[in-house]
Amino acid sequence: MTMVGEPLAGCVMVITADRRKRELASALERRGATIQHAAALSTIPHLDDERLIADTRAIIANPPHVVVATTGIGFRGWIEAADAAGLADDLLDCLRGARLIARGPKARGAIQAAGLESDWVAESETAAELRDYLLAEGVNGLRIAVQHHGNGSDGLDEAFTSAGAEVQSLLIYGWGPPVEPDAHREWVQRAADGGVDAVLFTSAPGAYEWLGTARELGVVEEVKRRSADRSLVMAAVGPVTAGPLEAVGITTCYPERWRLGALIRELVRHYAEDSVGQQTASGMLVMRATTAVLDGRVLPLTPTGLEILRALASAGGNVLTRDQLAELLPGAQAGPHAVEAAINRLRENSGAKGIVRTVVKRGYALGVTS
Repeated sequence: MTMVGEPLAGCVMVITADRRKRELASALERRGATIQHAAALSTIPHLDDERLIADTRAIIANPPHVVVATTGIGFRGWIEAADAAGLADDLLDCLRGARLIARGPKARGAIQAAGLESDWVAESETAAELRDYLLAEGVNGLRIAVQHHGNGSDGLDEAFTSAGAEVQSLLIYGWGPPVEPDAHREWVQRAADGGVDAVLFTSAPGAYEWLGTARELGVVEEVKRRSADRSLVMAAVGPVTAGPLEAVGITTCYPERWRLGALIRELVRHYAEDSVGQQTASGMLVMRATTAVLDGRVLPLTPTGLEILRALASAGGNVLTRDQLAELLPGAQAGPHAVEAAINRLRENSGAKGIVRTVVKRGYALGVTS
């Protein structure tokens, strides 16, 4: 398909993440998208958690052989909590004597930011790869400290304990309810109703909670239908994040590399290459959830004009009668002269008179050229 001027022009995208939402939004807006923030969860830092400080003191007193960092934000939060308690120097000295294992590049980056070096990185960013690596090496008799993400241990504690290790768990942050629950519910409903082009997920817990709200609203089947016909793109940062959605039959897309940058590129690729458009005499017409894009321009249409254009586009160049189009007009306006006036406004607002052609004595059709 022909690429429009800005690949995400006219797209309404909902970001369900609390963390790094501004970074993600800025990158998408630069490419033409309209962003709505409706986090499915909030991130709750445990920086003043007495248990975390007590666990940190215990680790300093009895240093581990292996330290597992599962998230960048969690590892940084641990160092910040230790610093606030006056324990940062002692903790860093302790960590320098341990093998540092990172669940992915973001965790490795946090380790490096603390002035440390990771000994091994799970490039797939899965707990399973990290677990299998350490179990293959053997952990019997080792003390292992595991920094967890907000959704728990992913089975790491149990696996290492079963293999003979002594495990110390550290929960640095957790998940809480959305800060704006009404906005969250509103945008789940709008996604099901066709008012959204894409919903973006950056964590499996967030996807799970979004799905739970969709169940409460009774819209899961509609989301499945829209994701299947690609009128709604359910985009995840990776397969683990997409898992809760795919488990109930919702079609998702995600990049090969689990990064926000890769997710953005995947969305750009989808809307530049896979969006279904129709070639008209005025350029490529692409219908979005809440607008239309013609030759790279978001058209300033009235709600009625948008509905008429959507109906004509769906007809694919076939003629719609005046009576059929009259059904799209507000109540008392529905007459042959009102249809003609609405078509003229549509042509004028779009800046392209040839976008709709008049078929004498029959009605109107989209001005397709191929």
